[in-house]
Amino acid sequence: MFILVVLKDTIKIQPWNFGKKRTGVILDALNNKLSNKVINDVGMCLTVWDLLKIDDSCILPGDGATHTNVSFRAVVLRPFVDEILVGKIKSCSKESVQVSVGCFDDIFIPPENLQENSKFDSREQVWIWQYEDGGQAHDLFMDVGEQIRFRVISEKFVDLSPSGPQYNEKERVENDSRVPYEIIVSLIA
Repeated sequence: MFILVVLKDTIKIQPWNFGKKRTGVILDALNNKLSNKVINDVGMCLTVWDLLKIDDSCILPGDGATHTNVSFRAVVLRPFVDEILVGKIKSCSKESVQVSVGCFDDIFIPPENLQENSKFDSREQVWIWQYEDGGQAHDLFMDVGEQIRFRVISEKFVDLSPSGPQYNEKERVENDSRVPYEIIVSLIA
């Protein structure tokens, strides 16, 4: 679920930070920039693990700050396909069950990945698994806050970089509702 990845970035250090320890300033700047951010095709960055290499700093004309190229390792949330995880149900809708693992909420179980004989109760806004045991049917509710186990089926990254002006309101609303990283899972009984 968690992996270490090697990344590179250029960090800007403001003049009022020159008296502080350089590695501490760089770590703070990297954590402020990357913590809880999705990096496309990498995963959701949680924190910087350590610094691998700090290059010499340079000062650009007209700017009193230094710019430093750094290589570092970061802890990233990116579960692999077929990994089994534990999470809590965050919400239920006719389209899916949304699951949270605490630090990440964009995990979805579509109806086709639920158990057989599952149905959605629109009045109570929950999915119900109609479990049969020895000829008797039992209704098992998937309530918000319940802990469940699930298997990762796929993941989807969406590049949300600005692309230019939107020409109509519908296109803008569709772009605003997208998430940068989504994990599709199936429920394990």
